[in-house]
Amino acid sequence: MNRERDITRILMVCHGNICRSPMAEFVMKDMIEKKHLEECFYVASAATSAEEIGNPVHYGTRKKLREQGISTDGKYAVLLTRKDYGKYDYLIGMEQRNVTNMLKILGGDQEGKVRRLLDFGADPRDIADPWYTGDFDITYDDVCEGCKALLAHILNQESAGGCRK
Repeated sequence: MNRERDITRILMVCHGNICRSPMAEFVMKDMIEKKHLEECFYVASAATSAEEIGNPVHYGTRKKLREQGISTDGKYAVLLTRKDYGKYDYLIGMEQRNVTNMLKILGGDQEGKVRRLLDFGADPRDIADPWYTGDFDITYDDVCEGCKALLAHILNQESAGGCRK
């Protein structure tokens, strides 16, 4: 946890920052809000590729999250930078390829902050990219599974301190 601000900072990362990582960002924010832990967390998302920078969240992700009562208003794709390593406690890729690219951009992972989202659950695996599969339902289910497991992991850590509920 970033003790200076007494807040846990999470960055969700995928290739373009228009499908999976914004889905994970907003699902995690929703889970945190429902547990009344907003003051304990900061969640954002970024891309490993510059292809989609400045573009809004993919319509398939927006549609799926809207069905769940979750808005992505105001989110536009941004690029992961080396400086992000010092800003975040958890840098979470959606698939192994994202992690590989993240490590190149970040210059390594000396503090063990970089993992895949589903590495926190009972069935570690990649989250399929709905840009290619077209299946935002499966991606949503996987993202929810991963976010739930990541949040439980963080809340079970001693570093969560007063944020455990």
